Amino acid sequence: MRKTVLLCLHGLLALTAALAQQPRRTPEQDSLMARMQRKTAADHRQMLNQLGIQSLRSGPSGNPSAPNAANRDEAKVPPYTLPDPLVLKNGKKVKSAKDWVATKRPELVEDFEREVYGRLPAVIPNVNWQVVSVKDTVVGNQPIKEKTLRGVVDNSAYPSISVNMELVLATPKTASGPVPVVMEFGFIRSPFGNYAPVQPIGLGSAGEPTWKEQLISRGWGYAILVPSSIQADNGAGLTEGIIGLCNKGQFRKPDDWGALRAWAWGASRAVDYFETDKNVDTKRIAIEGLSRYGKATAVAMAFEPRFSLAFIGSSGAGGAKILRRIFGEQVENLAGSGEYHWFCGNFLKYAGPLTPQDMPVDGHSLVALSAPRPVFISSGSPQVEGQWVDAKGMFLAGVHAGPVYKLFGKKDLGTSEFPRIGTPLIDGEIAFRQHAGGHSTGPNWSTWIAWACRYWGDCKYFE
Repeated sequence: MRKTVLLCLHGLLALTAALAQQPRRTPEQDSLMARMQRKTAADHRQMLNQLGIQSLRSGPSGNPSAPNAANRDEAKVPPYTLPDPLVLKNGKKVKSAKDWVATKRPELVEDFEREVYGRLPAVIPNVNWQVVSVKDTVVGNQPIKEKTLRGVVDNSAYPSISVNMELVLATPKTASGPVPVVMEFGFIRSPFGNYAPVQPIGLGSAGEPTWKEQLISRGWGYAILVPSSIQADNGAGLTEGIIGLCNKGQFRKPDDWGALRAWAWGASRAVDYFETDKNVDTKRIAIEGLSRYGKATAVAMAFEPRFSLAFIGSSGAGGAKILRRIFGEQVENLAGSGEYHWFCGNFLKYAGPLTPQDMPVDGHSLVALSAPRPVFISSGSPQVEGQWVDAKGMFLAGVHAGPVYKLFGKKDLGTSEFPRIGTPLIDGEIAFRQHAGGHSTGPNWSTWIAWACRYWGDCKYFE
């Protein structure tokens, strides 16, 4: 009990320290926020009108003490049936990897594009990558070459909207050739408005080198792509960013892409740049992200074959979690005005009049789209991170994606029993570990790197 209290206190202190860096909002900022909320509500309502939906079911509360608190009791999870990732819509079973790629995979892609994440526009403007600066610096005590890049999207067809993608690439200064790169969906500067470097938040990483130091000391590189420079993380921004630019400032149609698909598209454009950079080994590029960026990581891995590995951190509902599981965050939460912009409009109907049971796909289907490439599903502990993200629901997505990986001759998780905290399931191309820390990938980085070495090799160009 004392240990649990100390862990919670440690997590609270870390969060408090981060929030303390946030400056107080000015009246002008309060006014801007109010306008943004009104614009979001209007966009949400117009999409419901397009769908002919009067109202949505309310989602459960993330507060365990609330009367409508989300379920956190395994005994209260109702039974559910998942769509079989090896059975076609015509009822025929897929029996080979070649047939799965030719027949079932396109079905899953179509379902996800139409019902969950949205379709890419037929025409998306080109991105011109510009090197803003190059400098020699250090991460910890590791010398690096750091490039700051700007991806300028051609807005000649609609000059009212500009999109400038932000990307940083760092490689070991003493590397003798191209190196593997892990790209994170994240922040180059603090999201609280200052310019302090962003470190992983959560327990388990204290005393360890940062993820950047761990990668550089291995002889690998890292990159950070800023999702908000591609598409804003709110409904008010759907008529701006890359989505608004392609729609020329108009509202989305029900199957148009949402922010998660837009962020994943941006990740693909970053890979386009990497293919021109002699410092990057383009056969060994991984994608990583946490929380909503963990969702984007799962989507990017599913739709971009040039990513060879994924590190999916606490992605929860809308990511790797089984949506049919009544535990933690639910579809009704995702469809509300705070999160609906991550998805296409059609997704909202599963919070009324339909239910997640009506969905043609689920979290395991998303993981299966990465096959046969290796994916690592990460989560924090229920005592520190909480149970909103549903660690077991993400684990089960890996379990039920296993048959697809086995079809390719790859190893699955090796068990269907949820492991104890800290147990690394890393013997196969689907991997899972629930660390003892908070809402962070930090405590799992060393495990992920050791697992990745199986596929990338030791990759140490220097001692």
